[in-house]
Amino acid sequence: MSLLSDLINIDLTDSTEKVIAEYIWIGGSSCMDLRSKARTLSGPVANPLKLPKWNYDGSSTNQATGEDSEVILYPQAIFKDPFRRGNNILVLCDTYTPGGDPISTNTRYNAAKIFNDPDVVAEEPWFGIEQEYTLLQKESKWPIGFPVGVSPPAQGHYYCGIGSDKIFGRDIVEAHYKACLYAGINHGGISSEVAPGQWEYQVGPSTGISAGDELWVSRYILKRIAEIAGVVVCFDPEPVQKGWNGAGAHTNFSTKTMRNEGGFKFIREAIEKLGLKHKEHIAFYGDGNERRLTGKNETANYNNFIWGVGNRQVSIRVGKDVEKAGKGYFEDRRPGSNMDPYLVTSMIAETTLLWKRM
Repeated sequence: MSLLSDLINIDLTDSTEKVIAEYIWIGGSSCMDLRSKARTLSGPVANPLKLPKWNYDGSSTNQATGEDSEVILYPQAIFKDPFRRGNNILVLCDTYTPGGDPISTNTRYNAAKIFNDPDVVAEEPWFGIEQEYTLLQKESKWPIGFPVGVSPPAQGHYYCGIGSDKIFGRDIVEAHYKACLYAGINHGGISSEVAPGQWEYQVGPSTGISAGDELWVSRYILKRIAEIAGVVVCFDPEPVQKGWNGAGAHTNFSTKTMRNEGGFKFIREAIEKLGLKHKEHIAFYGDGNERRLTGKNETANYNNFIWGVGNRQVSIRVGKDVEKAGKGYFEDRRPGSNMDPYLVTSMIAETTLLWKRM
């Protein structure tokens, strides 16, 4: 095994100028269907526009038929590869037909159009996403650290806890933290969450489309690390369904106007707009999210929209420090842990910055 490990960790920089590029994209089999494959490049590349396009068999990812299966990968963002290291890279791509049209599962395409709108660009939209997830045993799909079928002690002991009877999977979480920072992802921090084996990390603040890019690549890195560790990363919004807190992806948002003096007025106006479009938003905030948003366990009811200051039993929360400062940001607590960040961030930007109330 030591020889295998040595071979895997060979540093290529001293022996060749060639680099390995791992192309990553979102498949069509589920909302969290990440795929990747690698190719060799003749030398380092820093600009995604300088990278070659590539193709794959879309009939094997539920994105095309066997008779017309070719899907084209367009490189959009580059990150350092924490697994191969050296000059090797991770390449986030979106997906197109051979004719150049975005395929139906390419949500990045429309999100980029919204974030490139001059009115949105001028407001420099910042996002901070709190990604929650649960680590499960591979065979049983039960939270790590507990015998199969044996319910853990009641929640409340695990949140930001310490000790082997409360915390499970910290080695995976720490490895992910450092790997994301190495890759160039704006990873903001970690915490253990309310349920056993449940964790959270933050991505951001990131501007515009980069919030979605960074979150997807951070998910890819997490799943790769869990693959090495032999556990499963579960992004289901309600993985246990026995009265435990679910898993969300709370999305913090601000604009330049909100961050400036007097910005609280614009925070309120943005929240009012989001309330008027609650049904449109909630439909795209994660599969199975209605099982999580029950009005209990620090959530608002799926069908209702309420907001408040310092209150976590709401759709949108404003921090007391923001109210006191009269400027800042708000937290949309509705998105589930398996949400598509391209959809969620672009919808928030479009509703608050581009939608004109009649």
